[in-house]
Formats: sequence, C-alpha cells, structure tokens
Amino acid sequence: MTPSAYEPTHPTALAVDAEAPGPAATASATFGMGCFWGPDARFGAMPGVVRTRVGYAGGTEPEPSYYSLGDHTEVVQVEYDPETVSYEGLLNVFWANHAPFSAPLKRQYRGVVLAHDDQQRETAARTREELESQTGKSVETAIETLDRFYLAEGYHQKYELRSTPVVADELEDTYGDAFVDSTVAARLNGFVAGHGDDDEREALFAQLDISPAALSEVRRRL
Repeated sequence: MTPSAYEPTHPTALAVDAEAPGPAATASATFGMGCFWGPDARFGAMPGVVRTRVGYAGGTEPEPSYYSLGDHTEVVQVEYDPETVSYEGLLNVFWANHAPFSAPLKRQYRGVVLAHDDQQRETAARTREELESQTGKSVETAIETLDRFYLAEGYHQKYELRSTPVVADELEDTYGDAFVDSTVAARLNGFVAGHGDDDEREALFAQLDISPAALSEVRRRL
C-alpha cells in the first residue's frame, strides 16, 4: 500500500484480526438465502461471527463458477464463535431473512440449510418445525447435508464493502489474499450495508488505523 500522510494511532487491521478466534476455536454454518451478497453483509455484522465468505454448494457440477453454476446454489458460509453465538441464533437470522414459505423460482437462489453435521441438521429441522407450528404455513426451505463448498470469485466477496472502493482498496492492499477471511472486512461489509448498531460500529472504528478518508467513506454509507 502506498504510504499515507496520516500517523496510525491504533493497531492495524491485521492486529485486530489477530485477536479474533482462529479456525480451531470456531464452528461453521452454511446457508442459501437468495443472492449471497446480502446475507454475507448481514451475518458479517453479527456479534460472534468471526469470518464470512460466499460461494456455491448443494449441487453436482464440478468446479462451479458464477457463469457455469450448474445445479449449485449461491450460499454464505459463516465461521462463528460458539461461546458468543449459537447455531440456533444463526438460524433465527436465517429464517427471518429469506422467503421460507415460497418455492424458489431458480435453484441458484433457493433457501437451504446445508448442515455440517447431524446436530446442525437436527437443530435446523426442529426450528423449521417450530416455524411451521407458529405460522401455520408450510416451509419450503430445504435442509441438506453439506458435501462441498466452492469459494466464489473474488469480486463477489464482501460485495457491499467493494462498492465503497476507497475502503475496500485500502484493506485489500493491507490483507492481500487474506481479505476474504478478515473479521474486520466482514464487519465493515455489514456496517456499510446498514447492519449493526452504533455502539458496535464505534467500538470497531476506535480499534482501527484505517485512513481518515476510508473512515469518512464508511460513515457516509451508514
């Protein structure tokens, strides 16, 4: 990254990420909720979510891509800290933020829980039954076991943040390939999409050394 004129007064974004729980301390969840850009931002702003990424899953096409998706579905994969947020807590967000009572017009955008293990599958099935009981409606959302997750192309990752290029460019220069799995990038991606509350946003802003221009652009999007 080109040296900037400001003097950082806080730890770098990399240092903030270094404090986040590593993969050994997190669990993963995978959901299809329509276009994956919105869910990526929504979960990214959620306390307890450590990393997010979007991709393709649920089908048989080998090595799918956006323009050769085959029978796969757009999905968001979430790494979360089970000590802060439960899988059921993630499911509550999932059920509330897609159209569970409507059959999908395209498999690409269907609602689906792709469970990582039997316990997740059982929890998803129970909460689906509870939703049907509460509403008296039949839930069309599928519950399946995840076979394989294929990472989507870079331009889909943290899409809301990429639409704020002065911020995304600065962070990508800092992170390189690690941008996709950055906790900071996940949070900012959610914040610029309007998720999170003021206290959560200000707490993160106070930790970061991003340039005044980048921080101003984030605030402009709020």
